[in-house]
Amino acid sequence: MILRARHLTKRFGSVVALSDVSFDLRAGEIHALCGENGAGKSTLIKLLSGVHPYGTYAGHIEIDAGEARFRSVRDAAAAGIAVIYQELAFVDELTVAENICLGTEPARWGFWLDRNQAQRRAAEVLARFGIALDPATPMRSLGVAQKQLVEIVKALARDSRILILDEPTAALAEHEVERLLAMLEELRGRGIACIYISHRLDEVFRIADRITVLRDGATVCTLAPAATDASAVVRHMVGREIGELYPRKARLRGPALLEVEDLAVADERGRQRLGGISFALHAGEVLGVGGLMGAGRTELLMHLYGAWGRRTAGRVTLSGRPVPGEPASVLRSGIALVTEDRRRFGLHVEESIAFNLSLSSLGAVSRGGLLRPGAEQKRNADCARSLRLKADKLSAPAGRLSGGNQQKVVLGKALLTGPRVVLLDEPTRGIDIGAKLEIYRLIDGLRADGCAVLLATSELPELIGLSDRILMMRDGAIGGRFEDGAAIRPEDLLRAAIGAAPRPGRL
Repeated sequence: MILRARHLTKRFGSVVALSDVSFDLRAGEIHALCGENGAGKSTLIKLLSGVHPYGTYAGHIEIDAGEARFRSVRDAAAAGIAVIYQELAFVDELTVAENICLGTEPARWGFWLDRNQAQRRAAEVLARFGIALDPATPMRSLGVAQKQLVEIVKALARDSRILILDEPTAALAEHEVERLLAMLEELRGRGIACIYISHRLDEVFRIADRITVLRDGATVCTLAPAATDASAVVRHMVGREIGELYPRKARLRGPALLEVEDLAVADERGRQRLGGISFALHAGEVLGVGGLMGAGRTELLMHLYGAWGRRTAGRVTLSGRPVPGEPASVLRSGIALVTEDRRRFGLHVEESIAFNLSLSSLGAVSRGGLLRPGAEQKRNADCARSLRLKADKLSAPAGRLSGGNQQKVVLGKALLTGPRVVLLDEPTRGIDIGAKLEIYRLIDGLRADGCAVLLATSELPELIGLSDRILMMRDGAIGGRFEDGAAIRPEDLLRAAIGAAPRPGRL
């Protein structure tokens, strides 16, 4: 046994985040930690990694059978613990090599950064794990998936004995997931222990030696994958049976609201990124947008919201009127966006939950230019209840919420604007199965209310299960169009995404 947590209890004011949690980890083991958002997973790893120091919690943490009293993250790192959080912690202005060596920089004459040595060290560790990246590349030029891999390599470069991975594959494409899982299997063979946190149960059952489930801040059970199945794990996570995952009711499609005709968009350097895109989005339907990483899904939604790119051709109309070209006007016209990167574009994490909920719709709770606090508080409380937001109080900073509850705040902020068209970019990224079900029902409710939903997601079951029709993007264009979402096969979508299927007519 390399690590043991015994009877851990952690409180934040009146909120009990962990209650008598026990957990252990063996050398050379991959131990999966599962639970809904808000179950206590993030709090547990912050105790194990020294973010919440010794003395701020009850219970004991042992490393190699001796009690660990981490006063800081540096103490935990010295004991061989490295954490890769779901929200990445890179420095955009530095290179790949400088990020990998951050905190352990090679120095020349005691204080000058030895850039050549840093690049050599980074190149060695990148090559060791088969990652084809130039160490001199600026981080800002990389995609989310590549940045995630750099974070993982940075942790591995420090020869940690215990690696904690929080949703490491949430932003990775399938081939990158395969590479990561192979990397973890190699580390297991070297005796490195991993705590693997993921909502993707197929990955958990493929790679984990044991599974521990948390619910409401308490340990529910520890299971061997061979002795259980995904349905049982979900039941332990949510405390109830999950029936039909994707709500699908017959709906009458209304008139076209958002129409896109021969759209072409260039990036800030003038490079063509989107081209020849045409589709109509109707009231009361969900139009799914799929494609491989880099196919242009996010760019399309960000451009429709006026937040990315320069239009070089085509037109976009809402109920026959041209859509404005900047976000504030787009929002006023009736289009709302839930962004993929909630912490960067969706939230002010240091501000309160209430502040974030109200931010896009202050006019609805104002009179004569003055905010009406009573009306704002009532509306926010009603919204929080409808979203089943898990928060002690709406005055708490949004950054203290779990990832799933942060996503609910972003959704609530968008829905309080009363949109006719909702653009959803990876709305369930990093969210547990229980919270996903709530969001799926919310999307179906939008459809029932006559809203038009444009849903971009990398999860094929989600894309098929929620969409009335589907567009598959490839290289910034539409590679396939599918009319009946319920009858579509995943292999057909993949063929369209990689260019192995013909492009049918207009949708």
